[in-house]
Amino acid sequence: MVLNVQSEIAGDVQRKPIEVISTGAILGAEVRGVDLKNIDASQFTALERAWHDHQVILARGQTLDDQDLIAFSRRFGDLDWAPVQETGRRFVEGLPEIYIVSNVTVNGQPIGSLGAGEAVWHTDMSYLDVPPMASMLYALEVPPAGGNTSFCSMYAVYEALPDSLKRRIADLKIKHDGTYNSGGYLRQGVTATDDPRKSPGAVHPLVCVHPDTGRRMLYLGRRRNAYLMGLELADSEALLDELWDFVARPEFGWEHIWKVGDLVLWDNRCTMHRRDPFDDSARRIMHRTQSKGSAAPV
Repeated sequence: MVLNVQSEIAGDVQRKPIEVISTGAILGAEVRGVDLKNIDASQFTALERAWHDHQVILARGQTLDDQDLIAFSRRFGDLDWAPVQETGRRFVEGLPEIYIVSNVTVNGQPIGSLGAGEAVWHTDMSYLDVPPMASMLYALEVPPAGGNTSFCSMYAVYEALPDSLKRRIADLKIKHDGTYNSGGYLRQGVTATDDPRKSPGAVHPLVCVHPDTGRRMLYLGRRRNAYLMGLELADSEALLDELWDFVARPEFGWEHIWKVGDLVLWDNRCTMHRRDPFDDSARRIMHRTQSKGSAAPV
């Protein structure tokens, strides 16, 4: 699908075609013809509409410094501060909004987090009472192969569930584990536990309604240490395994192969994502921002 959008500058109508090109998958679209450093109001409206329609937006060929990335990200609302590194330090001095995803070390110290291993399917920070609304990832250096990021539509997953399964889960709540991050590392200040009934984390409805689109979606968060409240542990595990079976199906996802200058924006409320591993001798540097959520999932 291609949308052509007109923007108004200084009272004159000038054609600035923004192309919104679907990936052809169940989610995801590339936005062309836009410089995110100089995006005007009508262009932003078109981009935001495309984001709601496609859940994940890709803008290639961007040249953003950290201040540019923060300024564009703030068009969607207030930003979260990035969590501190495993080393206990901030990622970028004076810019607490920037989170660095990287395997690169300088003087023996990592400049970012998550390394080069596989990051399993997850929703960012769903263990919080009010999870972030959106995440943006901007590519500064990419490996020659691997490190691809896949996205999954939780609208599509929910819609594909059999009616009998939808009835079973309609009123269930799920505890989202806050023990480990998406790379499998223990979060700072948290005591390790592998008993989902005892692990820390927020409790959210398993089936949620998106506040902007009104569409229903499955809200799973992460598999590790997840627990369906009120069920016997074995019953919770079995039902979660049944639901997670849908997430891995290729018809519900889209894989992005990164290039330098790519910016990807995803809706953290209705998607999940994961990353492929890559050769740790190859450099990968991404800068990320997150937009604050406005309310708990409902």
